[in-house]
Amino acid sequence: MTPALLLAFLGVTVPRVQALTCYSGTLATVRNTSELPLQWTTSQEDCEDGWSCQEALMLVENGPQVYVVIIKGCTQAADHEAVITQHRAGPGLSIASYTRVCRENLCNYLSNSLPLWDPPPPPAPGSVRCPVCLSGGSCESAAELTCPAESTHCYSGTLLLSVGHASAQLRVQGCTSQAGCNLLNGTQEIGPISLWETCDSEAILTCHRGSMIRTSQDLTQTPVTWSTDTEQLCKLGEVCQETLLLIDVGLTSLLVGSKGCSKAGTRDSQAISIHSGPPGVFVASFARFCSSNKCNLAASSSVLLNSLPHPAAPEPGDLQCPTCLSIFGSCTQNSDMVRCPNGTSHCYKGHVAVTGGGLSFPVNIQGCMVQPSSSLLNGTQNIGVFSMIEDHDPPVLVGAAPAPYPAWVRGLGLALALWCGAPSLLIPFLHDS
Repeated sequence: MTPALLLAFLGVTVPRVQALTCYSGTLATVRNTSELPLQWTTSQEDCEDGWSCQEALMLVENGPQVYVVIIKGCTQAADHEAVITQHRAGPGLSIASYTRVCRENLCNYLSNSLPLWDPPPPPAPGSVRCPVCLSGGSCESAAELTCPAESTHCYSGTLLLSVGHASAQLRVQGCTSQAGCNLLNGTQEIGPISLWETCDSEAILTCHRGSMIRTSQDLTQTPVTWSTDTEQLCKLGEVCQETLLLIDVGLTSLLVGSKGCSKAGTRDSQAISIHSGPPGVFVASFARFCSSNKCNLAASSSVLLNSLPHPAAPEPGDLQCPTCLSIFGSCTQNSDMVRCPNGTSHCYKGHVAVTGGGLSFPVNIQGCMVQPSSSLLNGTQNIGVFSMIEDHDPPVLVGAAPAPYPAWVRGLGLALALWCGAPSLLIPFLHDS
């Protein structure tokens, strides 16, 4: 018996935790130092029961420029009083943060950067000159400035910031007092912000991103467009991926595609696989992992179709099977009966759960099989970025009978194309003033 049920059994009334309203919004921007201290206004959001309000402020200061990150909203994190941390002290590059989690309505009310902004007097110039830059893009045209006297080295690296599923990168160049790639002094989290640092300019990739689900009557023969205008900034160590899964039962076909970042697979690998058939239910896939910017650039499903066998249509045999391909829904008892191609001997009935690459859905499948195999996927559990779980009935040998439809009639298919992009930077911005 759970504690809540035990208390109820004993007649003890447990007070309901009041749901809070919190200030909510985010900001990620590079500003001139002369614009600080910043002030901002935010919207509000209602939290789930038991959640608290949070706020996090981070400043990366680099002489003439400051990178400002603000996160406000609801959180399940433990409550704590305001904490101010100096992660990297100036002169030169400096990083400071303010975090707080509180459990009162609108208690995350910080509206300016003053807790972290108390600039010291201008430092005496030294003899070292360094490129100085804070940018979400390139630092190739960074101006070279004279460093403070205490700064003896030049820093050049990239900070990757992640909040939930959203991420942003910051290219950093400037003056420091020590050599090496340790601008964060080991800091990996600032409130809800996860941080990674690299001084390898090629370590963080940008990849094309999008998801596609398409059903039609003949996707095994006719290529479809497979491109997206959306891009995704990967986490440190991730590579670009593009994965296609093709399922065909004769009457209709399903094509599932995903592009984006992934930790799965090996670097710079490509595989085309035929998991089942032909003849009968046909399952094939294309999976590519690559390690250069926007290298997952296949523009159509021809990257898979061009490598598939295209034998002449087989003669119809004597076997009949119910045939169906359904996404999310189920195959009913009224599935179309077709006369199977010569060479098939059994009927298949089952479903495959597909997850990964921003997608998650079941596919219900009925159709003809070449032999009484235990699996359409032959035990395969991973195809590119997709995880596959198959559940099926034992293959059935169905007696021959006249088919009510012409052999392998290809009926009209439902054409459904979905490209689901996602923002590549941090979530909606605050209104700053």
